[in-house]
Amino acid sequence: MTDSGVAIVDKPADWTSHDVVARTRRLAGTRKVGHAGTLDPMATGVLVLGIGKGTKLLGHLTLAEKAYTATLRLGLATDTDDAEGRPGERTDASGIAEEAVRAGAAALTGTISQVPPQVSAIKVDGKRAYKSAREGKSVELSAREVTVAEFAVDGIRRVDDADGAFVDVDARVSCSSGTYIRALARDLGAALGVGGHLTALRRTRVGPYGADQARTLEQLAEEFTAVPLAQAVAAAFPVRLLNAEEVRRIAHGNRISRGELGPGPVGLFAPDGAVVALAEDRADHAKPIVVFEAA
Repeated sequence: MTDSGVAIVDKPADWTSHDVVARTRRLAGTRKVGHAGTLDPMATGVLVLGIGKGTKLLGHLTLAEKAYTATLRLGLATDTDDAEGRPGERTDASGIAEEAVRAGAAALTGTISQVPPQVSAIKVDGKRAYKSAREGKSVELSAREVTVAEFAVDGIRRVDDADGAFVDVDARVSCSSGTYIRALARDLGAALGVGGHLTALRRTRVGPYGADQARTLEQLAEEFTAVPLAQAVAAAFPVRLLNAEEVRRIAHGNRISRGELGPGPVGLFAPDGAVVALAEDRADHAKPIVVFEAA
């Protein structure tokens, strides 16, 4: 069995995140593997997996900022907001000016209100929206506040083919957890009056973990390696060093004095460098929220 930690996988296209987890369980020799946020099957790129005790990190890493490169096609909307859905009405996008595309992207930058795609894992009346969509039912999804730190247009290409005149937009996006890039494509196309959908997506970063650290499943099959747990925590969270008495208290799930690193989560480390827990600061104390080494 591979030691506890975090594996950074470069997810291939046409694999579900669950497929990658299942494959990694075999490669790591343990069933204790999970992921920090899914990627759609058509998407590629950074998928962060927790191995062993590293699975305790996943709920916190899911909330990290993420970065993507994407291609958006203007001139056609689909029922899934991406290339895997059924196409709707085509609209000639040849008249869309580059300045309008850039202005539209700028308008979708910052804190925005975004309606998730119909094909999403959001629950409505206890049922996943994508399950209702597969049954041909449209559900009412509430808009959610998300933060798009960057929506940069890197290139604009005009495409003329038998299906119509489209505009393909290559973009970079940095955003908060819960942001749908295909919804950005949909909303940009709607704002420009021509419809839009996502045709390509690659995740390049999840929190501190970038594509330069990611390994393909083929590479991991040759030699399975993971970022050790202590290193993974130190990369993702502020680090607080404890004394022996504080380690003892935290390992029993008890409080210790507040730190000076913000509300948290904060990684708590023993004097020998071992990671003990994640903690959050409250009004007058620090409280463990994840304990890696129980007393």
